[in-house]
Amino acid sequence: MSDQIQLDSQQALDRLLVGNRRYMTMRQVHPRQTVIHRQNLVEGQHPFAAILSCSDSRVPSELIFDQGLGDLFIVRTAGHALNEVVIASLEYAVFALRVPLVMVLGHGQCGAVTAVVTAQDLPGYLPSLVSSLRPALASVNLAAADGIDEAIRANTRFTAKYLATHSTVIQQAMDQANLRIVAGYYDMSKGSVEVLSSTE
Repeated sequence: MSDQIQLDSQQALDRLLVGNRRYMTMRQVHPRQTVIHRQNLVEGQHPFAAILSCSDSRVPSELIFDQGLGDLFIVRTAGHALNEVVIASLEYAVFALRVPLVMVLGHGQCGAVTAVVTAQDLPGYLPSLVSSLRPALASVNLAAADGIDEAIRANTRFTAKYLATHSTVIQQAMDQANLRIVAGYYDMSKGSVEVLSSTE
């Protein structure tokens, strides 16, 4: 069994942020990526954190946090939009895998949020993505010079709070002090992750 399952939420967050600093400075160690470690994981997984992030190809969590196989349970949707399957996937990480930390990771230049802000006319199912993100932006001054970036940050905080208040599985884990939810923001130009808010 991996020692990662023994981490508490602060230790899990620290491990993510330390890995991100390695990534920022190009001092990655690419941990737990050996053939032996891969074979050990066949018997089961014990990730130390779950991450809900955007599907954007420039935001691969394993890379920006310099983590290895079996370390992170990752769910990705455009704009880290929520639906029942997404929430259920995170509930699985909390209930079955006992992760102590869930991070919602937004990022600069998010195309999904930009589409909402600029009211783009989109085909197919894309309008449903826009409508799912719009409630998070109600309090943001979208006309401001930094309106899009503030909208991205607001969407990330909103998503984290929604998870904490709309899932009984997640609420129970938090009530038992077994889980912390953190909203983070990834700056693509710097490669850095900033913690925006935390719910315990």
